[in-house]
Amino acid sequence: MKNLPYLLILIFLFGNCKKETTTATVVTVYDVDGNTYSPVVIGTQTWLTTNLKTTKYKDGIPIAPTTDNTAWKNLSIGGSSWYNNDASNKSTYGALYNWTAVSTGNLCPAGYHVPTDADWTILSNYLGGDAVSGGKLKETGASHWLSPNTGATNEVGFLALPGGSRSGTTGTFSNLGGGSGWWSSTGNGNTSAWLRTLTKDSSGLNRSSDGINSGYSVRCVKD
Repeated sequence: MKNLPYLLILIFLFGNCKKETTTATVVTVYDVDGNTYSPVVIGTQTWLTTNLKTTKYKDGIPIAPTTDNTAWKNLSIGGSSWYNNDASNKSTYGALYNWTAVSTGNLCPAGYHVPTDADWTILSNYLGGDAVSGGKLKETGASHWLSPNTGATNEVGFLALPGGSRSGTTGTFSNLGGGSGWWSSTGNGNTSAWLRTLTKDSSGLNRSSDGINSGYSVRCVKD
């Protein structure tokens, strides 16, 4: 039994080894209204996985809630609305904001900002370019997107939903279920700004510009 001391040592060592486990840290981001958001890392960026819902700037000042179509198209200050002026759309699609609200730089929760045009380009390039990156961002299935929801995989957890938009020339709402647009913080001249759009029948992430009185969703990215 001359090897007994060595056996006892081995038993002691293995008996006291504990399996290490790691628990994922759940990070919750809050806006000034107390709405909650979850972040996801995509490449070198961290994006929130739902559209912005706040009715106030992060300094607590209200963003003008505007239901009347004529008032909306004539706004000279930041404005917001729920799609079709129906607050039940808040939890799923978030709010629609005009670009004047975006241009304050005071819209996203602390530590986050409305993406620049360059931020959107970084995201698209990471996912393979404008022709295919849209599909990789869209929620799959037909719970919210209308058919055919082309190319949708949601493979990076961005969970893009078809929240529609609001016209800056008529104030009317359109395209819920069929597509959506997200503002960038980058202007395009004095009366328009750059944004990205997705549609139900394309895998593309489309870069375009629209008038600053138009209403689109906002998705925040980490500073």
